[in-house]
Amino acid sequence: MAELKTDFWASALIRRASDAGAFAGIVRRGDADAGAVLVKVATLDGRARLYAPARAGEGERVWLDLSAGTLGDVEADVDAAVRKRTANDPDLWVVEIEDKKGRHFLMERVE
Repeated sequence: MAELKTDFWASALIRRASDAGAFAGIVRRGDADAGAVLVKVATLDGRARLYAPARAGEGERVWLDLSAGTLGDVEADVDAAVRKRTANDPDLWVVEIEDKKGRHFLMERVE
């Protein structure tokens, strides 16, 4: 099964967040067809979570909650991790969601 183009997928995520009352936007555009996406969710209290795509055992896309590990959920640390990753990957997209409830609006499984 073919993957959705990244620009289309990012637009759909932003629409889901907006429809639920959160603010979302593209912070960085990468390759429109196949760039990977980081999703940052800021709760507007100095905290944030960072999600990155990965593949599960059968090849299905899942999302890794990078903040659940050593990164933590301090927004300044999340922002530094995003800067580091985008400096090394010109195709990388970053979508930021601002939601006091901390919802990520991802449709795939989050681990």
